[in-house]
Amino acid sequence: MARKKWGDRKDAKLIRKTDSMHFIMGEIMPNRADNEAYISQTIDLTNANRYLEKLNAGNPEFKYTLFHLIVTAIAHTVHQRPKLNRFYQNGNYYQRNEVTTAFVVKKQFSDNGGEGLAFLHIAPEDTLASVHEAIRKVVYAERGYSKEGGAPSGNANSTEDNMDLFNKIPRFLSKSALRVVRMMDRHGWLPDAFTNSDPFQSSVVLSNLGSIKLNSGYHHLTNWGTTSLFCIVGEKHMSPVYGEDGQITDNHEFVDLGLTVDERIADGYYFSRSVMLLKHLLENPEDLEKPMKEEVEYDTRSLR
Repeated sequence: MARKKWGDRKDAKLIRKTDSMHFIMGEIMPNRADNEAYISQTIDLTNANRYLEKLNAGNPEFKYTLFHLIVTAIAHTVHQRPKLNRFYQNGNYYQRNEVTTAFVVKKQFSDNGGEGLAFLHIAPEDTLASVHEAIRKVVYAERGYSKEGGAPSGNANSTEDNMDLFNKIPRFLSKSALRVVRMMDRHGWLPDAFTNSDPFQSSVVLSNLGSIKLNSGYHHLTNWGTTSLFCIVGEKHMSPVYGEDGQITDNHEFVDLGLTVDERIADGYYFSRSVMLLKHLLENPEDLEKPMKEEVEYDTRSLR
C-alpha cells in the first residue's frame, strides 16, 4: 500500500491535480446531489440466463442469481475503470483505496420485515465465485441463520447499531450529535464503527427493485458519505428483438439498469465506455470468472 501523504484520508488518496473544468465544477456545485447524471441501460439476458442455468445445474445450496452477476459485473467495471471509484468531499477529489459494494438485504419478505445492510470489499483477485460466496455469508448472517440454515447466527451490524443508538436518546441530543458526525464525515474523521458497513461510504450502492416486482428508475445520490455511483436493478421483462431491416426477429428477456453518477468524477466519454464494459460483462457472463484485475476486451467502435 502506498504511503499516506498529507491531505489523504484513511479511505482514499487526495487527487492533487485535476483539469480546470472539474475544479470549477466542484467549487460552484459542491454538493453531490447537485451533480447527478442519470444513465439508463438495457441488458439482453439471453446469455446470462443460460449461464445461470449451467451454474445452478448441480442444485447448489445458495443458487446463483442475476443480482450476483450484476454485483460482480459492476465491481469488475469499477476495478477496470478507476475514475468510477472517485468521490468529491470537503472541496477535494479523492481516489478510493478499495472497491466496495453495498446493498440492502430484506430479512423477511413482508410489510413488516426488517432490512439489513450488506457491505462487500471486492479485491482485485476476486471472481464471480468469491463474490457469490461473500453474498451468501452476508445474506445468511442478516437473515439470522448459520451456513447450514439452522440456528440464528447472531451477527451484528455496527452501522445499524449506531442508528438505533441515535434514535433512542432524546432528540435534542441526537440532533446535536449528528451535526458533529456530519462534520466528521466531511473530513473523513469518522471511526470505523460508523463507516465499515455504511452503504453510503461504498464505491457503489445497488438496489434490486426487481426482487420486489418494481421497474428500474432514477435514484438520487446523497450528500452524506462518499458514494458516487448508484445502480437500480429493475424487474426482468420480455421485449421484441429487431433485425437490421426493422422487422421483429425474436423475443428476448431483458433487464433495465438505472445508473446515477456524480458527473464531477469523470467525463461523458469515460462514463460511456464504462457502461459499455458493464453491458459486455452481463451479456458475456463467462468473463466474470476472470479476476477483477484482469482486463476484459469489449467493443467500443461506436464511440470512434
